[in-house]
Amino acid sequence: MKKLLKYMRGYGKQCVLGPLFKLLEASFELFIPLVVAKIVDKGIGSGDTGYVVKMCAVMICLGIIGLLMAVCAQYFSAVAAVGFSARLRHAVLDHILGLSYSQIDQLGTSTMVTRMTSDINQVQNGVNLTLRLLLRSPFVVFGAMIMAFTIDFQAALVFAGVIPVLCVIVFGIMLITMPMYKRVQSSLDGVTSATRQNLAGVRVLRAFCREEAEVDAFCENTQTLTARQLSAGRISALMNPITFVIINLAVVLLIRVGALKVESGILTQGLVIALYNYMSQILVELIKMANFIITLTKAFACGNRLAAVLDMEPSQKNGERSAENLQGKVEFRDVTAHYAGAGNPSLEHISFTAQPGQTIGIIGGTGSGKTTLVNLIPKLYDAAAGDVLLDGVPVGEYDMDSLREQIGIVPQKAVLFKGTIRQNLLWGKGDATDDELWAALNTAQAREVVKDKEGELDAPVEQGGVNFSGGQRQRLTIARALVRKPRILILDDSASALDYATDANLRMAIRKMENAPTTFIVSQRAASVRYADEILVLDDGELAGKGTHEELLESCPVYQEIYYSQFPKEVARNG
Repeated sequence: MKKLLKYMRGYGKQCVLGPLFKLLEASFELFIPLVVAKIVDKGIGSGDTGYVVKMCAVMICLGIIGLLMAVCAQYFSAVAAVGFSARLRHAVLDHILGLSYSQIDQLGTSTMVTRMTSDINQVQNGVNLTLRLLLRSPFVVFGAMIMAFTIDFQAALVFAGVIPVLCVIVFGIMLITMPMYKRVQSSLDGVTSATRQNLAGVRVLRAFCREEAEVDAFCENTQTLTARQLSAGRISALMNPITFVIINLAVVLLIRVGALKVESGILTQGLVIALYNYMSQILVELIKMANFIITLTKAFACGNRLAAVLDMEPSQKNGERSAENLQGKVEFRDVTAHYAGAGNPSLEHISFTAQPGQTIGIIGGTGSGKTTLVNLIPKLYDAAAGDVLLDGVPVGEYDMDSLREQIGIVPQKAVLFKGTIRQNLLWGKGDATDDELWAALNTAQAREVVKDKEGELDAPVEQGGVNFSGGQRQRLTIARALVRKPRILILDDSASALDYATDANLRMAIRKMENAPTTFIVSQRAASVRYADEILVLDDGELAGKGTHEELLESCPVYQEIYYSQFPKEVARNG
């Protein structure tokens, strides 16, 4: 939690003024019991109505001043807390975006969402209450005790005895509940994960009639979360009744001592009332302190979770070499890759060379490692062994931002962001002109998609591109990658929703591009890779064959099986 305090820099004024105004408010509050004592002893006791009115006016003034102090304190505390949480949220997001794909896979999307939202909100509430109550509540508690000593030493011993007992209870409960609230937040990760998966896969759920099973699984997650919250809540709930019991016992003892003092003439009735009021103030502040401790406990647990994310060092080191003049030669030398936690490597001993401007087809069964292979080129993942070289230079020596500016990636899942078509295309190149955008759309066979939309380039895109068909989304994401005129283009099964004619036109248009990029086409369609300069055939992470279409038909059984399963007429012709 201490590591997060650096994000409070720049809010020093608010961190001082917030507690300061709270202390001023508390100071005025401590004078109220003395004013009440004066009213009882001098005003009511002597029947002086004018004095009573005057002192009531004094109380009203103290109340108004205290209210103004409280508003100022709340304002400065809120500014510091909200500013701190905004900085922290940006820092966490920036740090997460700097982590490697492997680390993001290990953390999990649901955990990151929870930490970016719920955890940071809890920390924000903790900071806000800390600035408002951390000094105020102890100040009022000990201030009330000191004021009681100025009234009567023996009666004030009741205060001196009860306050340490209450402190032990409050901090004891905090130490017990802190790890429990950490488990609560972990359970919240599970609920978030289940919710996210159900929303993302709602069509699949309905198609396979799995609604009831997912509802049962979700109920199990929520029941676990509920049980942990109840466990922590039961212990936290003990704080208020225990403090009430102790305070009320202290009030009974105080009234008894005060009554004897009044009877013997040592104290006045007004002073006994003042002592009772001070005890009531302590009760109120301890209730506030109890709630503050509960919030602070949650904030510490959440803060530690956030600090754990920020402590993760990016596993990928950024090189210094610029890729501005990259030609597009790609070479794999005995490359092996595996995912964290996986038993077997996803790729083993892969070697090939792609010359600038060539088209490389990558084909294989599901899970054969096709996507893993192309993800090594832009250094989305690191190779476990062997070397990936671009223009003869190990990919790790390049500056990642510079490198990825020269690579166009179209992932398996076509992702569009809420905004307009223009805004999505400009992700490829922020300063692209309309002519460049239309040129990319032409190459991607997406010109008619945009022309048919009202507003054309400024037509709206809903989140995830749900207002476009699957094929339209794929063509727009291909256009987005082509806008930057990359030296290396990776099409990771990104034409699966296109018909064969559109797919063929797309591949032909890419080949005819001026200064055509080195293109990697990942596909399960033999037709999509048939005319590639070289085809890599993957089988269970191993390179089962490489060569042209004709060469593989003669020498590679895996490619033969894939091809003839899709073109059975050729089996009969060759048979």
